[in-house]
Amino acid sequence: MGTDEQLLARVASGDENGLRELYHRHSAAMLRLLRRLTSDVGTTEEILQESWLAVWRSAGSYRSSASVRAWLLGVTRRQAHNRLRRATPPTVGIEAAPEPVDHTVDVEARVLAVAGHEAIMAAIGRLPRAHREVVVLALVEELPYADIAEVLAIPVGTVKSRMSTARGILSAELSRERVN
Repeated sequence: MGTDEQLLARVASGDENGLRELYHRHSAAMLRLLRRLTSDVGTTEEILQESWLAVWRSAGSYRSSASVRAWLLGVTRRQAHNRLRRATPPTVGIEAAPEPVDHTVDVEARVLAVAGHEAIMAAIGRLPRAHREVVVLALVEELPYADIAEVLAIPVGTVKSRMSTARGILSAELSRERVN
């Protein structure tokens, strides 16, 4: 097995088993990040595959200034942004649009089960993209600020500033929701 750094070095030398082990360790985190960047499952899976291909090709460029996980998430984020930047939004005719889901089915049980989580996730979803990325990487992926800085290619001070601003926005929104 080995450490992530050892596995990435094996990948750089062409070892498919090393790539397979890294995939088992980190693909779930990469997939979570992609799901927050795109809502289309097919696109998410394609970008994940493209990300692993990029890892295979560029493993030798890894410098240990951040964790392997942070480096992998950075590769994933860049692949997603490259892909989404050149994508044209899909259009669907009104006759092909799916029927809206009936959210009234057992609403009370669902509301009670996820009230806090849903409010927090909605508030996070309303954050500006730059702040939302920092919050997701810090709170969901539990990356330290230095690794977040590496993933987003920004200074650590900017990560701290964005996190502080995001906390203020979230606190204000959630307090406002509790009052209403």
